[in-house]
This record gives sequence, structure tokens and C-alpha cells, in this order.
Amino acid sequence: MVAIDFERMRREAAPRWFSRVPVWQGIGGVPPTLLVLAGIVSVQVGAALATELFAATGPAGAVSLRLFFAGVVLLVFWRSSLRIERRALPVVLGYGAVLALMNLSFYEAIDRIPLGMAVTLEFLGPLAVALAGSRRWIDPAWAVLAGAGVLFLTRAAGQVPWTGVLLALGAATCWAGYILLGAKLGEKTSGGGGLALAMAFGGVLMAPIGIAGAGTSLLHPSVLAAGFGVAMLSSVLPYSVELEALRRIPPRVFGVLMSLEPAVAAVAGLLVLGQRMNPMQWAGIACVVAASAGATRTGRAEL
Repeated sequence: MVAIDFERMRREAAPRWFSRVPVWQGIGGVPPTLLVLAGIVSVQVGAALATELFAATGPAGAVSLRLFFAGVVLLVFWRSSLRIERRALPVVLGYGAVLALMNLSFYEAIDRIPLGMAVTLEFLGPLAVALAGSRRWIDPAWAVLAGAGVLFLTRAAGQVPWTGVLLALGAATCWAGYILLGAKLGEKTSGGGGLALAMAFGGVLMAPIGIAGAGTSLLHPSVLAAGFGVAMLSSVLPYSVELEALRRIPPRVFGVLMSLEPAVAAVAGLLVLGQRMNPMQWAGIACVVAASAGATRTGRAEL
């Protein structure tokens, strides 16, 4: 999910030439709910496929390729809005740094624990932001429900690699910062230029780490092709369809739909990677999904 100021972004028009691309025109005819679901599926399938890169590149190398290719594509798409004011530069750089660290923590996590578990734990970040921004009486109930989900997930899996759990929680912390910085990014930049520059900066930060870990294997044609595919599935395609969906549905509805992401991640882990989860783990995922959807709905309702 691209967590930036969607209320502003949905009022921004895509670049004129991009709106004339036949694929984009086709997307415009798809119901917005299906667009959001397609974006969620794309992100999680991309994450599942990224694990296939780990043997050749390691998690850091996979993150480097994803951010590099996503940054290049977004820079091309948003080249008309790349000029930013000097006062916006710290926000753009900070956003890119958090983006890089979030993806690195997440990829290191899914190298150790199942995808569904990692995404569910990571989702605690935006859930915490939603709860912090609301003061309704029901908020503690969502927190307790999410906590129960985490206990179900971690206690039902037997010997859980706690390094992976901690990395996923680190990614959750970064996601919370990503959301807060994204709001600032939306205030100080227009269109997608700020996101494109931040993505490119994140790729620059990750490049030395990825090269140190993977070396010349990053330049193998099959690895480059897989990295490009992961970038498109995990960043470019979801960003595009979510932006289009937000022009046609309220942010509250969008937020509730996005709460399905942990469940979709578990299904992607099962179908693509063969990662089975027991009934108690599925119950844990359901708890976090319900807590996220509830917090999003009640938090939006009071705005």
C-alpha cells in the first residue's frame, strides 16, 4: 500500500500522457473495489515471488532491485512533477530512507517466517497509527483484538524464529513512520513526483548493501528480469490502481478494504510458496484483519 496523503492525491490528475495509455484507460473501466483487491493481490504475489530471488541475491539484493526499478519507472511516469521546493527535500529524503528500511526489514522477515505471519505483524504499524488518531471508547477493544491475534500467530506456530518476528515488528514501526511522513510528503509536493524521488533515493541507499551481499549476481539477466517483475507487482502496479480507485471511492472504504491484506498474504504464501498455516494462525490473522478494519472504520467516522 502506498501510504501517502490520498485525500490530496485523489484530487491530483495523473500525467496527461499517462492517462492516454490504453492499459490505463482499461483500468478506468474496472470497479474501484476490484482495483483495490487487485492491488492487494499484486503486492502479496510480488512479495511471494521476491522470496524466490533470495537464493541468488539475498533479501537486501531483492530490495535493491525492487526499489531501483520502481524508482526508474515512477521517475519516468512523473517526470513532469519532479521539481520540488528546497523545504520539501528533507521530507522526501526521510520518506525514501524509511521506505528502504521498511522493505529491508520486511524482506529479511519473510526470509525467516511465513509471508502471512510477517504481513500480519507488519500491519500492526498502520493499526497503531489508526488507533493513535482516534479517541473513541471502542479503541481499546481493537488493540486487545489485535494483541490476541499476535498471540495466536506466534504461540500456534511451535518454534517461531523470533528474529523474523522482531524484523516484522521493525517493518511495522517503519510503516507507521512511512504513513506519518507520507502525510507531510503530500503536503509539500504535488502529483507523484515526491514519491518517485523518494523511491529513487531509497534505491540509492540500498544499492551498496545489495551489492555487498549479492555482488555480480545482481546483473544476471534472469535476476534483473525477476527484480523488474517484483518492482512492477509490488510497487508500480499497486500504486497505479490504488490511485485510480481512490478517485472513485471514499478513503474510509479504501482503508477497510486494505485491511484484507494480511489474509491475502497468507493465501499467497500458501498458493505460491506452499506455506501452510494452522487454524489458530488463521484465527490470529482474522483478529488482526478485524481490528484493522474496525479501527479504520471508527477512526474515519469521527473525522
